[in-house]
Amino acid sequence: MPQQAVLSPVDAASSAYGRLMQRSQQDPEGFWREQAGRISWQRDFDQVLDDSRAPFARWFVGGLTNLCHNAVDRHLPARAEQAALICISNEMQGEPKAQQDGGHERVLSYRQLHCEVNAMAAILLERGVRRGDRVLVYLPMVAEAAIAMLACARIGAVHAVVFGGFAPASLASRIVDARPALVVCADAGFQNGVAVGYKTWVDQALEIAGHACPVLVVDRGVLPWTRVVGRDHDYAAQRERHLQADVPCVWLESNEPSYLLYTSGTTGQPKGVQRDTGGHAVALATSMDLLFQARPGQTLFTTSDLGWVVGHSYGLYGPLLLGMRSVLYEGSPLRPDASAWWRLVERHGVDLMLSSATAMRLLKRGGRRAFRSADLSSLRCLFLAGEPLDEPTADWLEEALGKPVIDHYWQTETGSPMIGLPLTDLDGHTPLRRQRGSPGLPAAGYRLAVLAVLEGQGGQGSQPCAPGDKGLLVASGVLPPGCLTTLWQRDEQFLSTYWRREQGQWRYATFDVAVAGPDGHLRVLGRADDVINVAGKRLGTREVEEVLLADDAVAEVAVIGMPHRLRGQVPMAVVVPRAGIQYLPSLLEHRLGEAVVSAIGAWARPRRIVLVESLPRTRSGKVLRRLMREMVNGELPDAACPPELAALHTLLAGTPQKLPEAGLHLSAGAEAMPLPA
Repeated sequence: MPQQAVLSPVDAASSAYGRLMQRSQQDPEGFWREQAGRISWQRDFDQVLDDSRAPFARWFVGGLTNLCHNAVDRHLPARAEQAALICISNEMQGEPKAQQDGGHERVLSYRQLHCEVNAMAAILLERGVRRGDRVLVYLPMVAEAAIAMLACARIGAVHAVVFGGFAPASLASRIVDARPALVVCADAGFQNGVAVGYKTWVDQALEIAGHACPVLVVDRGVLPWTRVVGRDHDYAAQRERHLQADVPCVWLESNEPSYLLYTSGTTGQPKGVQRDTGGHAVALATSMDLLFQARPGQTLFTTSDLGWVVGHSYGLYGPLLLGMRSVLYEGSPLRPDASAWWRLVERHGVDLMLSSATAMRLLKRGGRRAFRSADLSSLRCLFLAGEPLDEPTADWLEEALGKPVIDHYWQTETGSPMIGLPLTDLDGHTPLRRQRGSPGLPAAGYRLAVLAVLEGQGGQGSQPCAPGDKGLLVASGVLPPGCLTTLWQRDEQFLSTYWRREQGQWRYATFDVAVAGPDGHLRVLGRADDVINVAGKRLGTREVEEVLLADDAVAEVAVIGMPHRLRGQVPMAVVVPRAGIQYLPSLLEHRLGEAVVSAIGAWARPRRIVLVESLPRTRSGKVLRRLMREMVNGELPDAACPPELAALHTLLAGTPQKLPEAGLHLSAGAEAMPLPA
């Protein structure tokens, strides 16, 4: 068979894809009218966009649709026996009930998923849940989490999924805000391999919140739990009663809410991002085709928990809207070893994978062997989202995987990528020219700009930056379909938090710093509060981090600003060395410092380099830079914080010293030492 010619990459901006994106910005109503045909409507919409109350936007006004119908029911004629969900638990392998129920892997066809969703919907209705009511879902990565979300969508209820790692106080704040009509929880989940009592935490959270509602318990047989008579209901028993249920879909007007997803707020009060129904479905279906170039029947493995936006969009709704298989995974990527995810790719013939740069940096610490221990021939592309992907990690990943690695930029608020590129042009063959360190061009419907930060105007950008200059990334005009429509019951906060009217147009603030190239490619440097002001010069922490990550001895790094009497701020680098690397701390510190001087300049050289075994992270895996900045400033962490955080605080705020008992080391003349894996 003759070999297919290798096509040369084309410039993304002038490609057919680039021209289509330009049209989406210039003629948004025409573009989105066409994209709306990707989903089923029970009644067609009367108006593509109503922006009469800008920046509030209503998309596909008057149209009636249902997310569950589009994700499940409409595929039954052609795909009833095709797998829809492949649910794998690496945590439950040794649990007796898991062995009794057939192991740690559960595959649901579209027909089986339809049956399970109908049963769950019947249970919700029997417990009094109705259209517009909120249902709080507090479950680990099990099939029932996806089933509960789809059941809510089926009956027009609004699901509010809370990541299972949140403790009672955080869970209670979300209960207070959402006022759920019902809570779905498990007896237990796992954190780092240790069973955690979810039901106990729900009991405590409801008490803290002073809220009463039915609780549906998915009993996995991991931990005992106490039943509250009259309030708690066993899911398995209820499911058996309703397995033959046939619950009709409730057709919702396009702008009725589909779900709430809470994200951290600067005031300490979580913000309930509210997503609509029709716009959400259209945006996801569009991105699955144009950005991910996915096809029905293929398999997508999204490593995010369903409690985060990536799990909502591309663990559940996105792939099912297209008729794909979706792999849901419970467990650590490092247990039993760093090859766990790649063996799943081989076993299930995964075509596309979506993960985070953070997870890949963790896996990078294990070396290339983990990536090469499985047959990855089915995998076409690895997509990443979350924290920006640095160039050294991108280069390393592509070499280790032998597959394209594509970074996307988006937020909880947007629900799908704001910046990105597909692997190829619209013809499916011609590769697009990508730039390391840049996710690419604005995605469909986004009119993005990088604005200069003007002193004396509250830090607000108002003038476009010249190509290559750093500024604030903003979106002009109303947001495209699929973005948050408001904050739950907080329209005024939605306006004051995200929006500013300048020069006759509304501008949405991403709170991120970016650079635009002359060809329109955007490079996101990080959060605006991650910029360090060194003697009047603005230094993006990511710029320094990329230099340090290029060193073979460095696995992870976080750069933060520390106070300086003369310069205002200077950089400090918290570095995680590669496992098994022998190093002399003073020499490593010198080498890293010289690399920054060579790449950026002497003014950017970190004044301190701290060597640690791991970086403090949020439950979603993001590095807690703000916490480290507070520690550097001498602020004490919570009295109940883990010992490793207390040790890190001593290390960052105190005199340079070695703390072997905490496994944290400062490069201050200590002897050469390998860090444990």
